[in-house]
Amino acid sequence: MASLKEIRTRISSVKSTQQITKAMKMVAAAKLRRAQDAIEGMRPYANTLKGIIDNLSKNVSSEDLSSEFMEERAPEKVLIIAITSDRGLCGAFNNNIIKASVALVNEKYADQQAKGNLTFLCIGKRGYEGLTTRGYKTILPQKKNEAGEMETVEVFQNLSFANIKDTAEVILEQFKSGEVDRVELIYNEFQNVITQIVRRNQFLPILPEEADSQEIKDKDFDSIDYLFEPSQAEIVEELIPKSLKIQLYSSILDSNASEHGARMSAMDQATENAEELVKELKLTYNKSRQAAITKEILEIVGGAEALNN
Repeated sequence: MASLKEIRTRISSVKSTQQITKAMKMVAAAKLRRAQDAIEGMRPYANTLKGIIDNLSKNVSSEDLSSEFMEERAPEKVLIIAITSDRGLCGAFNNNIIKASVALVNEKYADQQAKGNLTFLCIGKRGYEGLTTRGYKTILPQKKNEAGEMETVEVFQNLSFANIKDTAEVILEQFKSGEVDRVELIYNEFQNVITQIVRRNQFLPILPEEADSQEIKDKDFDSIDYLFEPSQAEIVEELIPKSLKIQLYSSILDSNASEHGARMSAMDQATENAEELVKELKLTYNKSRQAAITKEILEIVGGAEALNN
């Protein structure tokens, strides 16, 4: 059994850890509020824009709605965008994305992986580390600087549409040039503090007939008749790339809110576990102290009896 001093040291250590987890929970709660406001403000716009494109694809002839981003090609070269976080201590948040990414490769792109034609674009350092360790080809988000050279983008250091737009433009250019034939997107969709749902969507080429969001399904976009100004071709050419950039930005905002929700839940659970551990250690300490006192009393009584004899 541990000595009384060791138990006191452990109690002190657990209490210090408990204070840290409490503080981290409060920080995560504050960040979650801002992140939740951001994604809730973005979703109606992103869903409406996607709904418009879905409606156009159903009601406009394929010749009038032609776009290089709708060109279906054999997926010889595949890019998977995996959105995780830069930091840990958020439960299974990052592991769920890594597991879903590995499962997607095994289900659909095992041949491309064997040929070395599959690459992960990891938005978040945890995903980059986890997938690199597993032997996959990984890259970090990049953009062109003023000199026209590629440089790494710290997405979560400055989470803004302008920053994401640059990364999205690089992805769109790679698809247009034929460097990649298909782009998949994996991220955590924010539901509430406790629930985050892993989503797997095809980013490119666009599949406008598929409306994943329930909000899109609930809206009657088919009843809308559009007037195009200046021209249908110009509107479509401008609208589709913008929709793709918004889709990527919205997914990152979803993941960001999910991260803070998962961290808040994880730190709350850690705080409760620390409280339980402190109670157990205090009980152990009291038992050990009582045993030591009883032992001393027995020794005194035994010594007194020996003197009397």
